[in-house]
Amino acid sequence: MPEKKDYYEVLGVPKDSSEKDLKGAYRKLAMKYHPDRSDEPEAEEKFKELSEAYAVLSDPEKRQKYDQFGHAGINSQYSQEDLFKGVNFEDLLRGFGGGRGGESIFDMFFGGGGRSRGPARGRDLRYDVQITLERAATGLESTIEVPRTESCPTCHGSGAKPGTSPTTCGNCRGTGQITRAQNTPFGQMVTSSACPKCGGRGQIIVAPCGDCAGSGRVRKNRKINIKIPPGVEDGQHLKLRGQGDAAGPGGESGDLYVGINVLPHSMFQRVDSDLLLETPISFTQAALGAELEVPTLGGRAKIKVPAGTQTGTVFRLRGKGMPRLQGLGTGDLHVKVKIKTPSALTERQKQLLEALAMEFGEKKKKQTEKEKSFIDKIVDEVKSAVQ
Repeated sequence: MPEKKDYYEVLGVPKDSSEKDLKGAYRKLAMKYHPDRSDEPEAEEKFKELSEAYAVLSDPEKRQKYDQFGHAGINSQYSQEDLFKGVNFEDLLRGFGGGRGGESIFDMFFGGGGRSRGPARGRDLRYDVQITLERAATGLESTIEVPRTESCPTCHGSGAKPGTSPTTCGNCRGTGQITRAQNTPFGQMVTSSACPKCGGRGQIIVAPCGDCAGSGRVRKNRKINIKIPPGVEDGQHLKLRGQGDAAGPGGESGDLYVGINVLPHSMFQRVDSDLLLETPISFTQAALGAELEVPTLGGRAKIKVPAGTQTGTVFRLRGKGMPRLQGLGTGDLHVKVKIKTPSALTERQKQLLEALAMEFGEKKKKQTEKEKSFIDKIVDEVKSAVQ
């Protein structure tokens, strides 16, 4: 029996890797070597190796024993079946596998312990939609057109030409599986693999259907109605069960995941269920107070700006934000005011501001000739004589 490679080397990660790093490394390599995606002859063995390494290192207890004693610590404490307990491979591999979930990975090692693998599941699909913030606030119903694999309507998914029927595979006797026993240091291990003659279907198509070439499936664009709930956030998705690719005979269709992309808004910034808005106000509005109209997703609303308001002050409008999912109330709109300094002043405006500056003591008044005192005039004459 060949010596096992170091689990960290198998995943290509350092020994101090976090759980997130382990998961990312496993997913990346699993995508490359998944038997349903790779044509390499060693892909399935490599995939098994990766899955075993992740199963051990993702479990804190198993990882501690492996770090301390290596493979010997694992082999002496756990059976091959125990290594995979508690690992949800189905979630890890969702979206890129060809129907093999965590149950199938288990079967790849143990041949199902006498149980049948069953028909392959159809692939999950993903479809992205873009909506505005306003649409995210109100929710919407829409129709999307998704390219997917469906059961052939001509042969009803059997793959056989109408009027004919598939025959039972004599090589696997209709099970679709070839089983073999192998002696290992842990005892006899039974493994199963798809029958090479019927491709795991358990049946032989003697006269293939002309529309699907015997596959039982055809490619079509299907219109599907979707309902996006109010309050949906960017990056969330809808799961439509059974709306993915069709499986082979007797198999379960995959699921459709509709990804929601909420477009950035020109005025509002979203934080959870709250909205942030920045609006300019004039110096006089800030100093004297004012009543302002500000935009909201549902129209316009008024806010009162008290006299002496400073730039950066935030006003809250309750219930003017985004609805929370599942009808759990509505967020708020936070309006941040920013004092806008005028850049082009008329002479009259300059005079008024200069007068105001003098009132505040920010600027000294320039004396006219009539306002000068007798002493001031003498000082001016002395300065002139010196010059």
